Amino acid sequence: MIKRYKHQVFIVIGILLSLFLFTANPLQLDVKASAVLAIAFLIIFLWITEAIPMAATALLPLVLFPLLDIMPVKEVAKSYGDPIIFLFMGGFFLGLAIEKWNLHKRIALNIVRLSGTNGNSIILGFIMATGGISMWLSNTATTMMLFPIATSVILVMKENHTNGNQQNFSIALMLVIAYASNLGGIATIIGTPPNVAYVGFIKDKLHHSIDFFDWMKLCIPLSIALLLMLYIVTTRFLYPNKMEKSEATANYIKEEINKLGKMSVTEWRVLLIFLLTAFLWITQAIWNKWFQLKLDDAIIALIGALLLFSVPSGMKNEDEENAAYLPILEWKDTKRMAWGILILFGGGLALAKGLEEAGLIQLLGNVLAQIAPDNLFLLILLITTLSVFISEVMSNVAQVIIFAPVVTALAFSLNINPLLLGIPMCLGASCAGMLPMGTPPNAIAFSSGQIALKDMLKTGFVMNVISILFITLACYFLLPLMMDLK
Repeated sequence: MIKRYKHQVFIVIGILLSLFLFTANPLQLDVKASAVLAIAFLIIFLWITEAIPMAATALLPLVLFPLLDIMPVKEVAKSYGDPIIFLFMGGFFLGLAIEKWNLHKRIALNIVRLSGTNGNSIILGFIMATGGISMWLSNTATTMMLFPIATSVILVMKENHTNGNQQNFSIALMLVIAYASNLGGIATIIGTPPNVAYVGFIKDKLHHSIDFFDWMKLCIPLSIALLLMLYIVTTRFLYPNKMEKSEATANYIKEEINKLGKMSVTEWRVLLIFLLTAFLWITQAIWNKWFQLKLDDAIIALIGALLLFSVPSGMKNEDEENAAYLPILEWKDTKRMAWGILILFGGGLALAKGLEEAGLIQLLGNVLAQIAPDNLFLLILLITTLSVFISEVMSNVAQVIIFAPVVTALAFSLNINPLLLGIPMCLGASCAGMLPMGTPPNAIAFSSGQIALKDMLKTGFVMNVISILFITLACYFLLPLMMDLK
């Protein structure tokens, strides 16, 4: 009976615990701060247990903050219309267009074709394809795109290979499409939701814009290094497959590419709009300086989205006479978009604002400052380690939204640049690999049935440790140089 009603049980437990926290008031806070802390506990508890869909939980500040006279509803609602939400919306629209017209599949198949067809080469090809695509699309969408291709390749290899270790190959391939989606996503601001959330927080609270190109200078080399380590760990140490070159697999890839045919007019138009958007993201500072413009990441993302809804597809269709005049994206296509993540962003921002208004962020920052090590390298290592392992059991978006103000307050209390702690915290949130619920790509790969939980725990732990070390080293030695931090 309890198992059947587990969601309702978690809701009741969460409410009771938050009420107890409010009445007990162990930190001896004032009434307003105690209420905000209790609400934050309830929201985080519901996010972790997923007793209510995460996007629905993110609406609680809109109800509870005004109801308990913490913040007026107009102030709370502003968080749900933050510019950073529109940046992510524009990125979603670009991803939808690329997926709608099969451009993602063409790119992925050609990368695999070029990488070769022995077991290790196929795994390397998928790492390259997944990592490259997830720089620009969400890690979840990237994994969903490559999942059926990877499944088909596994079947072909089983049918045509008599040598090597089939099981190790299957486990490694499914794991790398999940992990490469996460690790590739850290390379750009729009590659994974935590990056977008953190950059938005910095712009909103510190009035500082992190340049798109500056982020890439630091994070593309870091992402490539982590993807290389993923290849080495999976193919050389944990899951060696020893599968030689396969003509059958090569033929399968060629057949899939042939089915796609030549690039259509629409694919070219989608690619050009995508490249234009990426170009503007990278060079926005130049245009703003030369033409006194006010371009920012959100505006550029919306320019790209509006072009997709305006430029005709040019795709002729015998069943529909005017098909070529229809836009690349129609509004009905947005039914497949993850609108819930936008609400989740808004709710997280509202919660962070409530915590800040109540003085809880500053309080937590001061507590951390008292126990933090004096050595900056050890402090970055500590922050990164906590971030990576917390994200195993908590939404990485929600985690960044909650902890961004905390590490910022900690940095100010220690008189250091907040980006030195905030960026490793943000990057660490995308590297969870031990549990299926750590990130959506983990869950997608685990659903294949090819991976046992012990395999994900083992591989995820190794990659977590490697990610912590690489992020710490990059942020300690390279971050101050790449972003000119003092």
